[in-house]
Amino acid sequence: METESYLKAYYENYDEDGRLTSKHGTPEFLTTVRYTEKYLKENDRIIEIGAGTGRYSHYFARKGYRVDAVELIDHNIEAFKRKTAENENITITKGNATNLSHIADGTYDITLLLGPMYHLFTREEQEKAISEAIRITRGGGIIFAAYCGNDATIVQFCFEKGMIKNEPYKSLVDPVTFKAGSSPKELFELYRKEDIDALMKSFPVKRLHYVGTDMFTNYMRNSVDNMDEELFETYLKYHFSVCEREDMVGISHHILDIFQKE
Repeated sequence: METESYLKAYYENYDEDGRLTSKHGTPEFLTTVRYTEKYLKENDRIIEIGAGTGRYSHYFARKGYRVDAVELIDHNIEAFKRKTAENENITITKGNATNLSHIADGTYDITLLLGPMYHLFTREEQEKAISEAIRITRGGGIIFAAYCGNDATIVQFCFEKGMIKNEPYKSLVDPVTFKAGSSPKELFELYRKEDIDALMKSFPVKRLHYVGTDMFTNYMRNSVDNMDEELFETYLKYHFSVCEREDMVGISHHILDIFQKE
């Protein structure tokens, strides 16, 4: 309940939809859509766990897919419902990513877990969320799990903004490895690839892609927002050409782990 109270206060005052519809938010959105559509087939059922205000759910529903959404925060659920068009084959249910017991095993072809891993602070909770996402996905189905990158925060907040000198960053960041700790009060759990690999090693899945969904965009968001359309289209081509490069993904603010249930 402590985590939920912090999230409630945060999302009631944050425009998540606006972030993804801004020019600097577009690479993250388009990258996630691009990789999802790579595996989508006609008549596939989609679930989005931690759907927020529904940017992705509504996008796929308006493409004609059947979409179910689960969201924890009432404020987001109300915003989701306001944006639902009459012809969308879509539902939203209040729920927690760590307990989807109301959903039968193997129900979905595509499972989007695009927000919950940001806000789960113990290994037990993280494993439950991944386990539940896998359980409700059919054999051979595809799961997309999003994470917040550790080193983007270290670079941008600790050094660019100088916060490494101040609390709570000073106490949260390991002075040797620069791995950042977190808690519900800080809102966001931060990951490196080795953290995600360790989390996933016991699950019966095959990794298909490991993707930086925004890569350098948030470091230069003002420049991106001011690009003309020709330059922005070229930037997107560059972004898509490097977003899976193993030597570069770790610098991304948002990371997408895409895997198939065996």
